[in-house]
Amino acid sequence: MAALAFFVCAWLMFEAVVDYSPLRFRSLSGLMAERRREWMLTLADRDLRMIDTGIVAGLQQGSAYFGSASILAIGGCFALFGSTDAVLQIYRDIPFIEPVPRGAYELKVFGLTTICVYGFFKFGWAYRLFNYCSILIGGVSHTQDAPPEERRAAALRAAEMNIVASRHFTAGMRAIFFSLAYIGWFVGPWVLIGSTVFVVLVLARRQFFSRARSILIA
Repeated sequence: MAALAFFVCAWLMFEAVVDYSPLRFRSLSGLMAERRREWMLTLADRDLRMIDTGIVAGLQQGSAYFGSASILAIGGCFALFGSTDAVLQIYRDIPFIEPVPRGAYELKVFGLTTICVYGFFKFGWAYRLFNYCSILIGGVSHTQDAPPEERRAAALRAAEMNIVASRHFTAGMRAIFFSLAYIGWFVGPWVLIGSTVFVVLVLARRQFFSRARSILIA
């Protein structure tokens, strides 16, 4: 239970730092949010927007892909529930892993299922928000049809919708990474702690020390 509490706290603290603390403006996601605003302001000054609608469609397809993958993962979790006896026998056959009670194993599978369901809801909502973003893009007037202030306001409105959608998509991706860390609990509590630390370090590096981030501040 202590290892599980460490896992949950690490996830929540990482999310708080990246999404809500002052450091969010220095993260890769925060820097990309500014680029999304620049994108929409550029969009407001041009009349042909086929490239922009293609980009949004690609973002939607990414959300749909990972949403479908989450559904498959949920199905796999239910398959684990149905294979409890076989899995418990595997635990008994592996010499360096202590036998796991049925109730503890089912609790672990339930937790993994919950993470996958959470990820599915995030990807599904991101898909819907990208759809809203495309509608707001369609509402940005052409250069000859509206004053610059009105076009700028409409473009920034579309940008904020795009940013919110990207945050939900990122939260869904984060759920996938932490679900991989959670699998360590099936081996043991210390493995769960180690895999959680590893995932947090990987995600922190990508947000604050990656090559992708250095490109944005160059």
